Amino acid sequence: MIRNDSRARFELEQDGVTAFANFIPAPGVVTVTHTEVPCALREGGVGTTLVLGMLDDIRARGEKIRPLCSFVRHVIAQHPDYADLVA
Repeated sequence: MIRNDSRARFELEQDGVTAFANFIPAPGVVTVTHTEVPCALREGGVGTTLVLGMLDDIRARGEKIRPLCSFVRHVIAQHPDYADLVA
């Protein structure tokens, strides 16, 4: 998982296909607006892996997340140890 600031998205590539989560940066807060996982990657938990990596990156930077994307909210609900990151 990488944070691609130039494209304002987190990316996870697997088998030449990229899943991503778009974000809007602001001081101390990352607003995640949309997550997209191509059909070829929908099995096997790639979307969850992307979101968990994104949350780890946000935590490491001392930021908070504003999850507008319903999938990101779902992953946080399933992993309550990340609830403290929600702005």
